[in-house]
Amino acid sequence: MNDKRLISRRAFASSVALLGLGRRSALAQSFAGLGIDGEGFATVMPGKVFAFPADHGPHPDYRIEWWYVTANLADSKGTAYGAQWTLFRQAMRAGAQAQGWANQQIWMGHAAVTRADTHRYSETFARGGVGQAGVEAEPYRAWIDSWEMRGLDAMSDTTLAPLEIKASGADFRYLLRLDTDRALVLEGDAGYSRKSERGQASYYYSQPYFRASGSVTLDGMPVQVTGQAWMDREWSSQPLASDQTGWDWFSLHLNDREKLMLYRMRQSDGHDYLSGNWISKEGKSEQIFPADIKMMPMASTDIAGRKLPTSWRIEIPARGMAIESIPLNAKSWMGTSFPYWEGPISFSGSHTGLGYLEMTGY
Repeated sequence: MNDKRLISRRAFASSVALLGLGRRSALAQSFAGLGIDGEGFATVMPGKVFAFPADHGPHPDYRIEWWYVTANLADSKGTAYGAQWTLFRQAMRAGAQAQGWANQQIWMGHAAVTRADTHRYSETFARGGVGQAGVEAEPYRAWIDSWEMRGLDAMSDTTLAPLEIKASGADFRYLLRLDTDRALVLEGDAGYSRKSERGQASYYYSQPYFRASGSVTLDGMPVQVTGQAWMDREWSSQPLASDQTGWDWFSLHLNDREKLMLYRMRQSDGHDYLSGNWISKEGKSEQIFPADIKMMPMASTDIAGRKLPTSWRIEIPARGMAIESIPLNAKSWMGTSFPYWEGPISFSGSHTGLGYLEMTGY
């Protein structure tokens, strides 16, 4: 489906039409409803005290949330791969949770594998209340159909490890183990992540320190891979302003073991909102403010009738950073019901490393 409507980690509302539950929004600018007032749903406010394992589970009083893993991988020959595992939850109405098929929660999963010469993806949908999809905080398990992310024996609530994730499509599959001894990281201001100057925000934490190992299979040919992975968790009721037209979102593994999360929320008047967090080797997360960030598209790729900026220059002068990124596969197009670009990247300049880029609204 190529209708320029949006869906990704920060845009999952109108997919319910695919289940016969409603009519899809026709406007990309609304981010499938995320720019609409969240009346009746819980409000994101500064000062939240995160509690684990409870916050690993769902928050049905909020309109939307996601569990999102990306992995930069390589096989024994040095061939690079990327893997994506995503579960989205969307509440169709506020209020007490109904039982069974009357439950107002809709779930969607996206999975992908990328190599320089190919990009494979799949998506699946489920209705809440009937066991087809969901998240359990303890013992930890997130699933939709046969796709699963689960805690292994002795999983720590403060590190969210070890985990096992698996997913498959018609022509790919993967099974990965994720390990780390590092604590989770709160993004934004102690987990309160602003998305505009008008107060739109989400609760947001990450695990950017995963070590990944396992197998990736393309066209029936499995390879053993290792690498780095990053998990994002967010939930909100109105994270976006109605005049925001899309976003460009980076998660970067620097070769000196520091991490960087960075995003640009594009606004129709050209006054984009930028933010990010610099995460030290020890796990200290420091917010980077809009005035301290420069994000400039360098080269574009034509995909599905769109022109997307797949190479970027990023400057953060206060950190001595000036880098340029390139994609592993410039055609990393998620041609799902609400299409977007998501794929592994590398970067060089003042800092080097690997990461992931997500772009919507083009």
